[in-house]
Amino acid sequence: MKILAKWLTVFVFLTSTTANAALDIVITEGVDAARPIAVMPFVWQGTGPAPTQISDVVTSDLARSGTFSPLDARSLPQANISTVNEFIATGWEQTASDALLVGSIKPYGTNQYLVSFDLLDLVKAQLQSDKGPVPASDLLLESRETVISESQFRQYGHRISDIVYEKLTGIRGAFLSRIAYVVVKQGEKSPYHLMIADYDGYNEQMLLRSPEPLMSPTWSPDGRRLAYVSFENRKAEIFVQDIYTQERIKVSSHKGINGAPSFSPDGKKLAVTLSKDGQPEIYVIDIATKALKRVTNHYAIDTEASWMPDGESLIFTSERGGRPQIYQVKLSTGKISRVTFEGEWNLGGTITPDGRSMIFVNRTNGKFNIARMDLQTRFMQVLTSTQLDESPSIAPNGTMVIYGTTYRGKQVLAAVSMDGRFKARLPAGQGEVKSPAWSPFL
Repeated sequence: MKILAKWLTVFVFLTSTTANAALDIVITEGVDAARPIAVMPFVWQGTGPAPTQISDVVTSDLARSGTFSPLDARSLPQANISTVNEFIATGWEQTASDALLVGSIKPYGTNQYLVSFDLLDLVKAQLQSDKGPVPASDLLLESRETVISESQFRQYGHRISDIVYEKLTGIRGAFLSRIAYVVVKQGEKSPYHLMIADYDGYNEQMLLRSPEPLMSPTWSPDGRRLAYVSFENRKAEIFVQDIYTQERIKVSSHKGINGAPSFSPDGKKLAVTLSKDGQPEIYVIDIATKALKRVTNHYAIDTEASWMPDGESLIFTSERGGRPQIYQVKLSTGKISRVTFEGEWNLGGTITPDGRSMIFVNRTNGKFNIARMDLQTRFMQVLTSTQLDESPSIAPNGTMVIYGTTYRGKQVLAAVSMDGRFKARLPAGQGEVKSPAWSPFL
């Protein structure tokens, strides 16, 4: 690829076998408000040591969602059951859990395993237990089985978590999603690393390493490409890179600022910030043709555009009112309206997947926090209580926000639920981490 500068190192990350979690999720608030759920260790039906426990992955996923609080398996009234047919209702009324997940794993050929699971409705079991034995089929919320290899255990655990989450909340699970972020390891020859990992930090893989800054990664709607800003040629340039083939294209390399890329909902265009004509302004670039359309034209700074879900307008940060606030521009007419008024500063807005809320950075009394605004009522809620929070990115199911913050003087990632009740921190094992971007559903 001739576009690679000779001093830039690119790694074919798909061949990486790194499996350890570089980001260690630490739940800091919200466990008490979560719903109890019972997840029983899946029963191993083979000989010798059991393979990796899928139920451990499910338990961690549900706990990290902030919605559920898995019970200690040792406290459950039954043990070593793997199907609904082995379930006995007596004693389960004391658990206060709405549901029970049981399952089994057994060999199914060379490096192949049959994984089965049942999700049981404990509320129905308790309501009907006084009337006599309950038919097993009446308690089943979900039942599935599949054959996988050992290398697929962790991924299938996330799949089960998605199924359980959607069955019990009505909201699609996002445990199979991924995050992109920038790790900075000062002291290394190429300290800037563009990384991709599972949502929980496992399977971390390096996409790019550079001696110059990498910034603002953002996912395409199909989850196949990343757009980002690179200073590899000692100036800001915007690239779009296929994360599977490694093919990448330079999309913008104008004089001055080339920054803050954001994919359109159809994945064909990027909204960007360019200063080629003077002050930073919002432009839209057709990725295939490089055709450029200027969207804003004002003497103040306009930046950080992102798309409304219908693709017909953008929200962006502007200082045209004297301080950074968030505005909306309709692409067909160029009509601009102000969206935020409360607080000293509001910047970096992103619309939730359902189009009902906006997530952004709010500065009040000198503190930078992540906030959410209901777009219909204009009610604003500050979600975080840390300081210097930045770069919010929304989970594809709209339940969580990941963002950059500081902890003990170090840049780390953190997550907060959309209601602000659940909070977690994701410190990295090495280096500082910033600019998180949550993938779409994969």
